[in-house]
Amino acid sequence: MTPKDDYAFVGDPPSELIRPEADEVHVSCSFTWDLPEAHRLIEAWRQYYPIVKLGGMECHNGTFNPGMYVRQGVTFTSRGCNNQCPWCLVPQREGKLREIEIKLGNIVQDNNLLQCSKEHITKVFEMLRSQHMIQFAGGLDSRLLTGDITDEIRSLKVRQVFLAADTRESLKPLEQAIKRLGLSRKKTRCYALLARNGEPMSDAIERLQAIWELGAMPFAQLYQPSEKYIEYSREWRALARTWSRPAAMKALMK
Repeated sequence: MTPKDDYAFVGDPPSELIRPEADEVHVSCSFTWDLPEAHRLIEAWRQYYPIVKLGGMECHNGTFNPGMYVRQGVTFTSRGCNNQCPWCLVPQREGKLREIEIKLGNIVQDNNLLQCSKEHITKVFEMLRSQHMIQFAGGLDSRLLTGDITDEIRSLKVRQVFLAADTRESLKPLEQAIKRLGLSRKKTRCYALLARNGEPMSDAIERLQAIWELGAMPFAQLYQPSEKYIEYSREWRALARTWSRPAAMKALMK
């Protein structure tokens, strides 16, 4: 999701010519535990530019400018979420769901698009009708995926739809959503949070395999709290790596 234009850099200032026509630099920080590195980069870039700001999803102000902090094509049409999932940082960072101005894009990154008003969702689908390779990458709430919504999704040029199954209890609504969508496993991805609250690896594997059998391709993510960064064992990292790579999953589940 990193921007790829000529004004986007990763890490320290390059040794070649810095863009002389730019009047300020924004250091993008997505995660709390990356803030120390972000502040280090601010000092590094300040050698070349007098104005260096900290931005990105960790420090956003509720607005969205296409192509800033995320690559062109990514769009947000709402911020926040009304759920209070104990593992999710969205409510404390962004608050309750609020709709924002819809801007053109083919990768919808909203935290919970389906909590928006019917009018807003209709406008989002109208915008997407002009797009190709569409992804609902922020994830759609399986419990809110009605027949009308799935009809709208199937009418689009969809590349991937992301759902979620972070607990065993979420498998049933996931199953119903997959049946309603009727998309191939390649197009039906599913976020799966692993290792939260001391989850045994055997339980995590069982849930990942269940997601696969239901017809979705898991996208495993190891749980990270807001206050610290957990260094997971080699076994947990290997599990998450396998169950986030399509080729590895296909080989495993033959």
